[in-house]
Amino acid sequence: MTEFHADDYGLFTAQSKRILQCKETGALNGISIIPNGDELADCLSLLPDTGLSLTVHLNLMQGHCLAEPSSVSLLTDQNGVFSVGFCELLFCSLFGKRDVYKRQLKRELSAQILALLPLFLKKNLPIRIDGHAHWHMIPVVFDALMEVIRDEKIPVSYIRIPAEPASVYMKNFFRILPFPPINIIKSILLSILAQINRHRWKEMLGHMEEHIFLGVLLSGCFDLRRMKAVLPDAESMAEKLCRGLELLVHPGAVLEAEDIARVTSENDRRFFTSSARQAESEALMRIQEQS
Repeated sequence: MTEFHADDYGLFTAQSKRILQCKETGALNGISIIPNGDELADCLSLLPDTGLSLTVHLNLMQGHCLAEPSSVSLLTDQNGVFSVGFCELLFCSLFGKRDVYKRQLKRELSAQILALLPLFLKKNLPIRIDGHAHWHMIPVVFDALMEVIRDEKIPVSYIRIPAEPASVYMKNFFRILPFPPINIIKSILLSILAQINRHRWKEMLGHMEEHIFLGVLLSGCFDLRRMKAVLPDAESMAEKLCRGLELLVHPGAVLEAEDIARVTSENDRRFFTSSARQAESEALMRIQEQS
């Protein structure tokens, strides 16, 4: 099955309604829910009873922590707002206070998973996990996540491993141009981190689903033209390997001034307010009529 998946649901009510519109009149059939969204309860009340695969969207870069701020001081500022950086966590995966960071990460990741666990149990849905901006792939974060799952016996069925099949992109290279060059570096780095994490947690991951995944190289520009270019080959690969296919898009634009002001990450502010959010939303609305 092809999953047309939107990240960042639950950040704000108006933004989440825009995401749901892509299900009501488009191909969207999966969302990731941010556990620490300011208006999470309202956003959860909007969810339909059926027709959407749900995923916990672990978040270490936007908004306030869910754990007691004093217990995760390496991750947040004095007000409990996330302030840790990707490079900081990547560096501590190899050097420095790795164990101290991991203990604090376990507290926060556990709090975020438990915040959404009742939703999954109520709906009798499999528990799936991914990460905002794929930060869950940083080794110290991934180790903390897997230890939480193991120690708290959380029955997770799927963790997104964003290692993209380069062959799909290479076959359609000129049809997906242009895209941000930095995305090449992101895609390669995440593939390397995927290899590390798969090796370290081979046994546990072996009991979970594995999907073909696309969405990093085209992050921020996964419009209808590019989606049409890669979808046939991606679906063919998934069918041959007997796996699911996940196409990640970000249709949830943040347009309201009061909501924009509450976005604490400058990178997220630029991303959520980009006109590309509308282009990706339109791709989800129209991809079915193009197939």
